[in-house]
Order: sequence, then C-alpha cells, then structure tokens
Amino acid sequence: MDIKTRQASHWDDYIALRRDIHRHPELGFEEHRTAGLVADRLRALGYTVTEGIAGTGLVGSLRHGASARSIGLRADMDALPIQEANDIAWASQTPNIMHACGHDGHTAILLAAAHAIAQRRAFDGTVNLIFQPAEELGGGGGARRMIEEGLFERFPCDAVFALHNMPGWPAGQFMFKDQVMMASADRVVVTFQGKGGHGAVPHRAVDPTIAAASAIMALQTIASRTIDPLQSVVISVGALNAGSTYNVIPDSARLELSVRTLSATVRDQLEASITRICTLQAESFGASAHIDYQRGYPVLVNTTAETQSAIAVARQQFGDARVVTDIDPLMGSEDFAYMLRECPGCYLLIGNGQIGEHDDATGLTNCMVHNPGYDFNDACLAPAATFWAALVEHRLAPA
Repeated sequence: MDIKTRQASHWDDYIALRRDIHRHPELGFEEHRTAGLVADRLRALGYTVTEGIAGTGLVGSLRHGASARSIGLRADMDALPIQEANDIAWASQTPNIMHACGHDGHTAILLAAAHAIAQRRAFDGTVNLIFQPAEELGGGGGARRMIEEGLFERFPCDAVFALHNMPGWPAGQFMFKDQVMMASADRVVVTFQGKGGHGAVPHRAVDPTIAAASAIMALQTIASRTIDPLQSVVISVGALNAGSTYNVIPDSARLELSVRTLSATVRDQLEASITRICTLQAESFGASAHIDYQRGYPVLVNTTAETQSAIAVARQQFGDARVVTDIDPLMGSEDFAYMLRECPGCYLLIGNGQIGEHDDATGLTNCMVHNPGYDFNDACLAPAATFWAALVEHRLAPA
C-alpha cells in the first residue's frame, strides 16, 4: 500500500489540527501551546522528543534499522502580529495575532508526515523532525538560536529540508531552485543629527531632514551606478521620521532601510556604500550620521545533490506536470538559510493557489502571505506530507 492510500484516512484529522493551530496563533518564542501540541502528537507516534531548544523549539527523532544515515525535516511554528480579517470558523481568537504566513500549515504538514513515516517505517536510519520557533523575527530568530544551542551536534543530519507554501501557484505544485534561491535581508537604521531651530530662521539651524532627503535619493544610485546591473539589489526606505510640528526644524531625522541581495559579496558592497553615502551626505550639509547596520538572514543557498534528490521524489510521486525545477530566485528571505550554512539541503515551495482565486467552501479569496485576509490552503496538506514521507524513504532507503 503506497503512502497516499495508507495516509488518506488521516487527512481530515490533520486539517482539523491545522485549523486548531490557526485559531490559537502564537508569536515567535511564545509558541508554548503549539509546541506542547506537537510534542504530544510526536510521542504518541513513538518519536523521542527533545523540547526547550531555543525556548519553544523541539525535535522529534525516530530511528529504525541499523544505518547511521540521517535526515532532517524542518517546520516553522510562529504567527505574525496582524489582526485577522477573515470571517471563518477557525479565525484567530487572539487579537492582533494571526497565522498570516501559513506556519500553521507547515506544522500540520510535518506532523502528518510524521504519522506516515512512523506507520510505514520503510526507512533505515534516523529521522529528525525539527519544529522551529520564531522564523519571522529576523536575524536573531529561531533557526540561528537552535543552531547556537547545538541543533546539528545533538541531532546530526546528512541533509536538511524545509518547504513553504506560495500563493500565486496552483495548489499542490512543487517548485525548486538549485543554488541561490532567496535573498539576504538586512535592516539599517540611519540617524541624521543636526541642530534644531525655528522654521523662520533656517540659517541658524542644521536641518537633518535635508540630509536625510538627499541621502534617500543618493541611495538609489547604488543599484543603478555602483552594483553590477546583472546583480539583484533592493534598497527600500520603510520609515522616515523627523520632527513633531510644522514650524520647528528638528534636531534629528531617522531612516529605516530594508536591504536585500542574492550575493554575499554584493551584501558587503551594499553595507560599505550605504555607510559612505549617508555619512558624506550628512557632512555635506553640516550634519552627522550614525549608521546602525543590522545583518539579518543570509542568502539562502540550496545544494545541488539534495535539490536534485528532492526533485526526483516530487516527480515520482506527482508527475512532471506538477514539478517546476528552476523558478526565479526570490527577494524574500528565510532563516532556514542558517541551517543550510551548516548542513547540505534544499528549501522548496508548494503552491497555495492562484492569487484572486475564490474558494466556495471557505468563502475566501486567495491572497499573498503577510496579509490579514490570508489563509493556508488545506489542499496543500496531503501532497506536502506525502512528499516528506516519500523523501525520507528515498533518502534512507534500506540497502
């Protein structure tokens, strides 16, 4: 009996579980209820569970046979600080927090796969299921903390894999990208310090807003005139704050930038260029600039052998028509990149449905993640869990 047939009777249970997690979202490093639920499920399936890694993170391990080979599968568990706008029975019951990125789905998928893996035991080696907190928190999030607390020393993995749902693609479509797949993401806070004064006598002040405005325009020349045009670079001003009333020149102005690229080398160039431009623009107006350059997630780089292995499994399970093997890189970022710096592996996507597509069953119209109207598409759960179980059996096939 194959994975899909054997597991079919359990899909409704895991859809109900996904919706229960959606109803009770928790922010990064606060996923106590979710982690407890996951731990209970894994223990009931026969996994050895280690809790308290990076606070609310945990690993469920299952060994079968005599092989020393191992594999890691990772799911993220945290929600976002967004007020849900959906009118559905499983809508968030916690004000201003919702699963707007589908991590409820990722968690349920991996638990459903855990069920199939434990039930079949058609592998030889060790399976490590990594349930990670705080993917949404930037550079100091859950993946980095789990690694710092000895994740791969305590739970060695020959390769590690993760997936994310992706609106804009048909539900259940699998998408892959070898090598560079997602961008680094840095946060830069620039404070321009001037000298405040009366708006009627600007010559007696040093206006930091002029320096900030000039720097905003100059920063855009980095992508157009400093970096190789074949490289992908994004410098976005997300916040500009200065002053409190119309007739007072403020003492300071503050910029917050989002900086992204697909190259570690270009990332270093961006930091140097942003620092130079902001410093010199401020000095040219008699002001000064303090640059707080905060490095977040690194570039996410899949390894070729593991990517090709995952593609082969997806094709075997679902056919060529449902597998895209060379999608364009994404300028979004993912802290699974930290795990891929420590261990070979592959990060892949599964379609969550076309954007604008209406679901008569839920009454929802599919939209992009990080949106108050988003919901994970439960039609993704069965194929994704089936893929995970098949990947384990492929990678750890008995000799």
